[in-house]
Formats: sequence, structure tokens, C-alpha cells
Amino acid sequence: MYPFDTFNGVVSGPTGSTLKGYYQANYKGRQVTMRSRSESLEFALLGLLSQSPLHGYELRKRMGAIFGPFRALSFSVLYPQLRRMMEAGLIAESTVESTSRRSRIVYAITDLGARKFATLTESVTPETWEDEGFEIRFAFFGPTSAKNRVRILEGRHRRLKEKAEILRGELEKSPVGIDKYLEEWRRHSLESADREIAWLEDMIKTERK
Repeated sequence: MYPFDTFNGVVSGPTGSTLKGYYQANYKGRQVTMRSRSESLEFALLGLLSQSPLHGYELRKRMGAIFGPFRALSFSVLYPQLRRMMEAGLIAESTVESTSRRSRIVYAITDLGARKFATLTESVTPETWEDEGFEIRFAFFGPTSAKNRVRILEGRHRRLKEKAEILRGELEKSPVGIDKYLEEWRRHSLESADREIAWLEDMIKTERK
């Protein structure tokens, strides 16, 4: 898959009219994966628009609910991403009248976009288990199959177990003279990982029932 780096303002891969053909050729019969932050952003936007058409401000607001208050999505990132998705034929825009003087542009998912979102919900890659990838995928667990929900949870569980073992080892062999604040941060990180591991184990049990 071509990388679309909207966060750095760089687009590499097909552009313009070739985007739609690229997606039509690549989503069918092949595993579509998310390999960059911008592709994760695209997945989240498709997920939100699969629920209902939305205008830009509401999209940004709902994206903020997914990413959290400390990773606000700026309009300078959102609108270029929406434009590329329109060029790819994944979404379409329409103008609707509003009570204010200005009309609003509303975005809606297309059939092609719906098929790509459905394909993405059924794909599981190592990126899915990382912090941001897991957070976004978990936000759209509803349309994800039960089998893939378990796969994602199990992958995240393995990743955190590895992280916890590394942190535990670092704490056990902390050399003399290491900054006490760094050691405290490692301890905090280990406690956080252990809490999430316990939560994941409960989630996996629930999903397997």
C-alpha cells in the first residue's frame, strides 16, 4: 500500500484521478492494512462516516473523542485527508443549507469506502497491537467480527506482556547512579502495563464466551 503522510504534508503514491482506480484494484481480494498514522486516520474517518454523514466540525469533534483531548486533530490535517479520500472515491461531499447564513459541506461514505472499511475491520497486523493502532481499532470494535476482536486483543496482550518483561528486567538491574525519576517512570509504566494486561485478559474471556 502506498503511504499517505498527511501529518507531514507529503503524499507519496497515486494522486488525483488515479487514486480511485488504485483503491478499486487493491481492496478486492487482498488484505488491506494500515501502515501509517494517516491510514489510521483514514480508517477512523471511514468508521465515523459509516455511521452517518457528518460535516467537518462534527468529524473533528468525534475524532477528538477517539484520540483524546491531548491529541487534537487540526483542520489543517483533517481537510487535506478528506480531500484525498474524495479523490479516491471513498467519500463524497454535498452542500446542505443550515440555519446560519453559511451552508455546510457534509461528507458521506461511498459504496467503495464502505467496502474498504469492511475489509480493514477484518485485517489484523502487528501495527494493530501498538498503542495508537489498538486505540483506533478498539473504537470500532462493533463492526469487527468476534474472531478478529479476539485476535486483536490477544495480539495486544502479547505485545504488552513483552513490554512488561522488558520493564521488569530494567528495574531489576537498574545500575547505580541511574536517575531516580527515570526509575520511577519505569515503575509507573510497568504498573500501567500490568493493569492493561489484566483488563485485556478479562476482555478476551468475555469475547470467547
